[in-house]
Amino acid sequence: MTYDCIIVGGGIAGTQAAIQLGRYCRQVAVIDGGYGRSTLCQAYHNLLGWPAGASGETLRQLGRQQAEGYGVTWLEDWVETIVNQEHLFEVHTRTGQLFLGQRLLLATGVLDNLPDIRGLAACLGITVYVCPDCDGYEVRGKRTVVLGQGKAGAQMALALTYWQPKLIYIDHGSTPLPEDLSASLRQLGVERRQAHVQQIRESRGQLHAVELTDGTILDAERAFVAFGHNTVHSELAAQLGVSLHHNRHILVDERTKATSVPFIWAAGDVVVHSEQVSIAMGEGAQAAIWIHKSLLPISTFPEKWPNPST
Repeated sequence: MTYDCIIVGGGIAGTQAAIQLGRYCRQVAVIDGGYGRSTLCQAYHNLLGWPAGASGETLRQLGRQQAEGYGVTWLEDWVETIVNQEHLFEVHTRTGQLFLGQRLLLATGVLDNLPDIRGLAACLGITVYVCPDCDGYEVRGKRTVVLGQGKAGAQMALALTYWQPKLIYIDHGSTPLPEDLSASLRQLGVERRQAHVQQIRESRGQLHAVELTDGTILDAERAFVAFGHNTVHSELAAQLGVSLHHNRHILVDERTKATSVPFIWAAGDVVVHSEQVSIAMGEGAQAAIWIHKSLLPISTFPEKWPNPST
């Protein structure tokens, strides 16, 4: 069959878009590999209605059930290539399946560059975080360390001094910091140690200490990770000729979330914006609304599509 829309990525943005399109009674397929930023976070604490926190897996599972209740087709697979046949997209998956869609939504997300440190994964979203806008609040009054490298880690530490003035930045990098960053760290009282972490000591996600490779043990209750070089999954967008920002995020029209290529939309962390769950939900719904409008007869909806690359 030919779907009204194929959504690549079943994270927060893709799932919210699927729910909205399902409520329009559109024929929708979500193709999701089952692994991404939202599968790793065990608790989002800044969401309306979830004061005790909600895991990414919880949101994904509930969202999928909700979308399927509206007739959305859910496929666990990876999209390898997409061929644009003008008003029809051929979506080819890793398992050799082919799907056809009149519209395409890319919600492929971002994957954080997380070091292979024992104990880290168990704490993600509980006592170890990656986004200061999301979880800076959690370090107030807590012994906090930043695990990072170079500029990325230093900038994270500086941002966190808003909530916690006493921080230790464990810099895994071997090159000196620019003097302005070093001066800012000193001025704000951030202790910088050039060392490597051996393991995180934790119990059921509760961080207790950070052990360095030289045997030093630092008591800590909270940690942030900032190594830079996160992976922006915009490969399919580039393959289709969609305009990208210099940082590889997808450029979209602010009003519609349409990309520079007709009938292709993008939403969520893969788009240029603040990377927040609530924003991803909003973008997913916003894109879905305009995808639905684009499928209406021209006489019903004659608006011209803006080009975000101009």
